[in-house]
Amino acid sequence: MSPVAAEADELWSAVGDPTRRRVLDVLLDRGEATATSVATELPVTRQAVAKHLAVLDRAGLVEGRRRGREVRYAVRPERLDVAARSMAQVAAAWDTRLVAIKRIAEAAAAARRAESRKRKETR
Repeated sequence: MSPVAAEADELWSAVGDPTRRRVLDVLLDRGEATATSVATELPVTRQAVAKHLAVLDRAGLVEGRRRGREVRYAVRPERLDVAARSMAQVAAAWDTRLVAIKRIAEAAAAARRAESRKRKETR
């Protein structure tokens, strides 16, 4: 697998989890926060939040900065923009595929109707 594909997979895996998306929402609302403060807004433990933050950090979506004994996390907006563009590209590709599938299905339905009309006319 190419490095670009591996990075895309990591990104999709990171944002594919609803709890991680909620962690991102909390960080976007607060600007920055510790795992402990994020956990107060989610139905999961601080340890679970820390694991989710580690996944988001590996994907480059958040960055942790040590301040004394605590680590404060913040969203990396430039990486979030890259993620949004990547998702938009995938969505556009799927839209193109779905349009093609719709055309094929409509053509098949039209062909069935035409065949049905021909059979009725020859009776």
